[in-house]
Amino acid sequence: MIIDISCEISPAMIVYKNKKEKKPAIKPTRTIKQGAAESRISLDSHTGTHVDAPKHMLANGKGLEAFGLDSFVGNCRVIDFSGLKNSITLDDIKKISPKKGERLLFKTKNSSENKFNKNFIFMESDAAKFLADKEVALVGTDGLGIERGDKTHSTHKHLLKNRIPIVEGLRLKNVKAGKYFLCVLPLKIKNIDGSPARAVLVK
Repeated sequence: MIIDISCEISPAMIVYKNKKEKKPAIKPTRTIKQGAAESRISLDSHTGTHVDAPKHMLANGKGLEAFGLDSFVGNCRVIDFSGLKNSITLDDIKKISPKKGERLLFKTKNSSENKFNKNFIFMESDAAKFLADKEVALVGTDGLGIERGDKTHSTHKHLLKNRIPIVEGLRLKNVKAGKYFLCVLPLKIKNIDGSPARAVLVK
């Protein structure tokens, strides 16, 4: 069974902080009468379900080429934190006993919301550092951001400086906790800070 855990991209989709400039635009450039239907798509590099590259937060960080494809394809574990009210803490992370090389996807109440909530569930900085120290392979969240209100962006930095990709904007509402095979592939764009991705789980 293949489970789609990606946001659908459209001009009406949810975007970070409801910023109008982050809304995708899809405009026809040719019609069938002109020979073929074609469109121009304009979207932010962090639209919907997307991957953050080191360049997103680190001054000398690399683009998506910093990650091998093996980071994005392989076994993963979905952790159900739907009961959390504010954030994913260090204690929460310790309870799940993360292991080296694991791909971890965190399901929270974010997945059940149909509009942007400024008080979305985020990951605490020390929780991210713990995951980095454990050398996990990938961290995924159902928030459009993995941190909230941290001007130092320490949660991002703990992971990205250790070459751990961050996947944001996952849709996990109908996914049960457990083990799956993950495939989440960002577009192959050179020297970019992030890219939309199609993400699926295989059970």
